[in-house]
Amino acid sequence: MRTVTGRSDHVVVVGAGLGGLACALHLAGAGRQVTVLEREPVPGGRAGRLSLPAPGGAERYEFDTGPTVLTMPELLTDALAAVGEELADWVELELLDPAYRAHYPDGSTLDVITDTARMAAEISRVCGPREADGYLRFVEYARRLWRLERADFIDRNLDSPRDLLTANLLRLFAAGAFRRLQSKINQFFADPRTRRIFSFQAMYAGLAPHDALAIYTVIAYLDSVAGVYFPRGGIHAVARAMAGAAEKHGVQIRYGTTVSRVETSGDRATGVLTADGERIAADVVVLNPDLPIAYRDLLPPTRVRRLRYSPSCVVLHVGSRQAYRGAAHHNIHFGRAWRRTFDEVIKQGRLMTDPSLLVTNPSRSDPGLAPAGRHTYYVLAPVPNLEAGPLDWRGDLPRRYADELMATLERRGYVGFAEGVEVSRIVTPADWADAGMAAGTPFAAAHSFGQTGPFRPGNLHRTLSNVVFVGSGTQPGVGVPMVLISGKLAAARVTGGVR
Repeated sequence: MRTVTGRSDHVVVVGAGLGGLACALHLAGAGRQVTVLEREPVPGGRAGRLSLPAPGGAERYEFDTGPTVLTMPELLTDALAAVGEELADWVELELLDPAYRAHYPDGSTLDVITDTARMAAEISRVCGPREADGYLRFVEYARRLWRLERADFIDRNLDSPRDLLTANLLRLFAAGAFRRLQSKINQFFADPRTRRIFSFQAMYAGLAPHDALAIYTVIAYLDSVAGVYFPRGGIHAVARAMAGAAEKHGVQIRYGTTVSRVETSGDRATGVLTADGERIAADVVVLNPDLPIAYRDLLPPTRVRRLRYSPSCVVLHVGSRQAYRGAAHHNIHFGRAWRRTFDEVIKQGRLMTDPSLLVTNPSRSDPGLAPAGRHTYYVLAPVPNLEAGPLDWRGDLPRRYADELMATLERRGYVGFAEGVEVSRIVTPADWADAGMAAGTPFAAAHSFGQTGPFRPGNLHRTLSNVVFVGSGTQPGVGVPMVLISGKLAAARVTGGVR
């Protein structure tokens, strides 16, 4: 494994996102002096916090600005254990039951339950016993893929395609992991409803299920089998906990500090310059901003490979007087269209004409996120990224699209949704771009075969021997679990650890 060269006593981490904080914890645990520079007044990066006053101003609605789904809390345990801390002392986690509720256009619903026996019974109730048998076979298959992929291809620094040549690669080929995801899912399920709930996660990887490889079955495994958790206070509470533990163990976190440039000499970074003109010396610089933006804005000019980006999303934050008994914490609302929906967003650069939506209702689990008797809703709609579609998110499109989303929700059972809105905020690809995300997408480069594993942009700069990257733009990729792993992998590049 390649590592940084020269001294590595003082590490400057630019950005207090989940990846940067995980890296800082692992570095602190290895005895490094760590300084984290964060431009915002709070930690979290994409996992930030939006606080909107309720009418009257005495109470507030609290929203997660980024991810709302937490899987694999053992990765948080691992990061905190690096400095001798226990997860339970910092974050209160609730296993969501159901993990999701799927709502279908025929009016049926299917609860996604992480207990396999109960889930098989639920599938049998909704879709029949043969489909439940297929589910049990799918669980064994997905669990096996996860075991084959994790140690060799996810939780490991990869320097070249040669690093893929392990016995587990042959086992993955034999298991059909390099076939198309949708065709593999169809081997286990015949009902369109189960086929959708166990393949829609390909969108997280930036691909349609009929284009993604079956190796991404593991995303469905983490989502629907391994368990979905909710941290009290929201995902942002995880960032606050990680930052608090890091500071307790000597990491200096400076908020409100914008880095304008990495200073270099020859093939090394020597420090960073802030927007206020301060120079902070460093033996190693770890960059948590979106990787293409870090190359563009912070580093000396160099030829950078052109990437294909994942679709973006519109997020509608709503503080509401309305509550809905039929909603779970996380809800997937499928439209009638399926393949066409992905083609519209990914290939045609158009808004979905029959959208599938994620609706999260976090105040259902944590009433403290909203004023008494009120609720928070997080509505996510996949949309084209800024390179895929010529949509004008700077004009009146955001307002019109927010109205369309609310009308769609009302048709799908959220009666009186628009009438119940007390506060709202819409976030569009233009906003993601303004926040420093390439192509206006929070999901980074798509996980096509040529942008996965050792083919994904590496986490060690090619020519600057002590510059390391962390986050969703580098290995292993997108999603909270992968970003937390990226923090450990980035730290290993500095410390020379086994990863």
